Amino acid sequence: MEEEKKLTPRERLKIPPQPMPEQDPKERIGNVDEVPYGYDEELARTEAMRCLQCKNAPCIAACPVEIDIPAFIKFIVDGKYREAINKIKETNILPAVCGRVCPQEEQCQRTCIVGKSRKSIDEAVQIGKLERFAADWEMKQGEAEVPDVKPPTGKRVAIVGSGPAGLTVAADVRREGHEVTMFEALHKPGGVLIYGIPEFRLPKRIVMREVENLERMGVKLERNKVIGKLYTIDELLEDEGYDAVFVGTGAGLPLFMRIPGENLNGVYSANEYLTRANLMQAYSFPETDTPIALVKNVAVFGGGNVAMDSARTALRLGAENVYLVYRRSRIEMPARIEEVHHAEEEGVQLCLLQNPTRIIGDKNGWVNAVECIKMELGEPDASGRRRPVPIKDSEFTIDVDACIVAIGNASNPLVPDTTPDLETNRWGNIIADDETMKTNKRGVFAGGDIVLGAATVILAMGQGRTAAAAINEYLKTDEW
Repeated sequence: MEEEKKLTPRERLKIPPQPMPEQDPKERIGNVDEVPYGYDEELARTEAMRCLQCKNAPCIAACPVEIDIPAFIKFIVDGKYREAINKIKETNILPAVCGRVCPQEEQCQRTCIVGKSRKSIDEAVQIGKLERFAADWEMKQGEAEVPDVKPPTGKRVAIVGSGPAGLTVAADVRREGHEVTMFEALHKPGGVLIYGIPEFRLPKRIVMREVENLERMGVKLERNKVIGKLYTIDELLEDEGYDAVFVGTGAGLPLFMRIPGENLNGVYSANEYLTRANLMQAYSFPETDTPIALVKNVAVFGGGNVAMDSARTALRLGAENVYLVYRRSRIEMPARIEEVHHAEEEGVQLCLLQNPTRIIGDKNGWVNAVECIKMELGEPDASGRRRPVPIKDSEFTIDVDACIVAIGNASNPLVPDTTPDLETNRWGNIIADDETMKTNKRGVFAGGDIVLGAATVILAMGQGRTAAAAINEYLKTDEW
């Protein structure tokens, strides 16, 4: 160990990134088990030794929840895994989740000096894999340590939605001694972590463990409670006696392409498809009682992580051909590089620079083909990506039995619709101050996808931390 500690920066830079062992592609498409196995201690400590322990630590500033990354990595080098996980959990209550689904390559790892020195983001210290290792180590020890909770303040906070933002707010507000109740519309808490992200990327037992840890802290969880139906926001504040409300209802309204044939049988939104497969465990039918169409040829429209999740789920449900139809090129594809790689390994066929123009059905109203048109890239649009332009007279058809539309989601409209004085933008997102996540309505805060639009887990958590700090200050001072 002494030799490890005395490695020079030059010697650390010579250590290559440690790959994470994972299931064979041919085997994993027949199950829903997690694809990567995770690091063992030897791999984790070797990878951790690559960290240069930079004094300015640009990785911390690039992390939406500002984990002290060099500190937790140093603990791993020293074999102090309890200290490593405790350091992470100072600012991130969901390390096992973030270590699996956070896009570290676009955030902390992009700024890593090791990656920059080796002139490749792929060569950066594998921060996400090390975070997962620390979290997995803790799970193997049994129950997690419960954070300290200050004495009761007599203040009550309602959290609407138990997704990443809501879970984060619950932890940080409860730590200050406030009474916290989370209202979840579905029968299982976790939001998109439960219904949206497949088991093979994020095992549900991990999410439920994190929720159980919050309950051990004293957070109350109300399942099957739809705010906007059971109570309005005004009723929570005025009739139910809550001193503050955090709205984290997400972006659960699926968007469609508005092309002919989208109302045919066999056309799914990615929300419905993944919810049936994940939350309702349709992959176990008939052991579970939630059926899903078992088809041979599937077209998925979109190029993000949700599209990849849908395509990979279709393979696991028995599809022989899965075509991922995306109107731009691979370079512009917003999905994580790792997810695209896994999808291709498993047999997903990328149909790039193509766009659906209509869905074709049979005489019984079921999908039997999709018509697409070839595209070429023009000048950059508002997103900074080159705009796809249709190529005249280039239409063709693909024979399919089902189509999954995964082009994005709009904000959940229920709370804004039942709270008319709550300000929203033209897309229906709640308007909240970036520094505090306060809305225009006294005592009401909002964060996550209901504010951001469809974003990432870690960005939602970042807004949750910001909101929690502002809620705690508001409950202390009563100043708005």
